Amino acid sequence: MNCPFCLLNSNEHAFASSRNFLAVYDISPMLPGHSLIIPREHIESLHELDQEKLAEFFLFARKVTKGLCEMLDTDAFDWSIQEKEEAGQSVSHLHMHIIPRTKNDLPNPGDWYPLLMKNKKQTMIDSANRPRFTDTEFLAMTQRLRKKFHP
Repeated sequence: MNCPFCLLNSNEHAFASSRNFLAVYDISPMLPGHSLIIPREHIESLHELDQEKLAEFFLFARKVTKGLCEMLDTDAFDWSIQEKEEAGQSVSHLHMHIIPRTKNDLPNPGDWYPLLMKNKKQTMIDSANRPRFTDTEFLAMTQRLRKKFHP
């Protein structure tokens, strides 16, 4: 399977986890704190989650969002799930973007979504052209976040 999310190593890439989900810092964050909630197993649609996993997905996302917002001293955030290519999904694996927001982080508060879509259209997640953290930068950020979520 060529799914980049299925290839993630939870011990190396995730900064928090639940039974069925991982929290991973976005390797090409739009804004500080930009992270993803990803199912451990290959699930393409929110509709594939049973009631128990659906509840776990959103409860875990809420917990991660709270921690990220505390780290950035904010209580503002955006959540985004794109389902299918027509909605802007670039990886066919369910994932939620968590984007903590701070005052004046973008010229207009609603600019995060067009920025996300522009970034996805220009360079796909597995493209070598997409601006990305180096492995060292990514692992350093993951370690920093792990200290927050696992003191």
